[in-house]
Amino acid sequence: MRIVIDARLYGTKHTGNGRYTMNLVENLVEIDKQSLASKTGKKNKYFILLRKEDYDELKFPANWTKVLADFRHYTFSEQFRLPFILYKLKPDIVHFPHFNVPILYIGKYIVTIHDLIMHKSRGGEATTRPFPIYQIWRLGYYISFAMAVYGSKKIIVPTNTVKKDLMGYYKISDLKVVVTYEGIDERGQQIDFNSKGLGKYFSYVGNAYPHKNLERLINALAVFNKGRKEKVNLAISSARNVFTQRLLDIAKKYDIEKNVKLLGYVPDNQLLSFYNKSIAFFYPTLIEGFGLPGLEAMRAGTLVYSSDIPVLKEIYDGSVSYFDPFEVGSMVDSMERALKINSKERESIIKRAKEYISKYSWKKMARETLEVYNSTNGI
Repeated sequence: MRIVIDARLYGTKHTGNGRYTMNLVENLVEIDKQSLASKTGKKNKYFILLRKEDYDELKFPANWTKVLADFRHYTFSEQFRLPFILYKLKPDIVHFPHFNVPILYIGKYIVTIHDLIMHKSRGGEATTRPFPIYQIWRLGYYISFAMAVYGSKKIIVPTNTVKKDLMGYYKISDLKVVVTYEGIDERGQQIDFNSKGLGKYFSYVGNAYPHKNLERLINALAVFNKGRKEKVNLAISSARNVFTQRLLDIAKKYDIEKNVKLLGYVPDNQLLSFYNKSIAFFYPTLIEGFGLPGLEAMRAGTLVYSSDIPVLKEIYDGSVSYFDPFEVGSMVDSMERALKINSKERESIIKRAKEYISKYSWKKMARETLEVYNSTNGI
């Protein structure tokens, strides 16, 4: 097969989508090598679309061809120039790991839908754009999303919860949507996270968008710390932007700015140590597609307290403790339990969680994705 993968969002610099694309490509390369070495598989020809930075840096085996596609997402260049590159490559299938499929491309493709957060998260707080511009952008989003859903041969989603949501919004066949659970990065050399000045802390990793529900978490910390002689901090690892800056105002609102520590981006090679040194990882999100940070925290060896929402119940099962994300009191109770839990029980919970997360594998996800590619023959 001639397979094109749109990898313009490649690497952790592009957060969740970038991590997914990077792990998909890396594991497909390894699967391909093993298949050719054992002479058990057909030789696929891969074409990988890349931005200039990654095009110059990345290297691939002989049957992988790098294609320069230095177009930003959501631009006219993407819509009008990318299709010509694709038609020239004459692929059997194109994989778009994001919903923004060029409207002028009518070839055979599959698309990965990671979540429906934008369908559910609305209002001026969810954007930095002027509201009229945001409304126009949102209309374009709905049109683009619907075209990707209806025009694709197959749709990959990371959870059954997302599949159910997708089929609730769009009239599509159950057979068209394939669930492939994501994995946990096998991180390279880890170094110690310098927690000096943080004291005892609860951790949070992720962006600071409104649907992440961090205001309630900060409110809960204020209630939890009230009257407490030794205060506990909330250490937040999130790239600095207008949404993280808003957290400062929220912390001031609850008179707890000294205990909310905005760390910016904690590098991957320090992240496990950051999780591990915390009392517990708190994940108060209201909407999610998969929930990778909680799995990472389990792997790092800390307790996880998570929103009681369907997608996280599906992914974490009984390996974490849940709270009502709409109730500050429920979060406060979880903070109390996390602080008071004895070391023996803590170790037992962490051990079970580490055993549980072994079910999630990027290699398994890549194999299942390759099966999706193959299944499009004849469709």
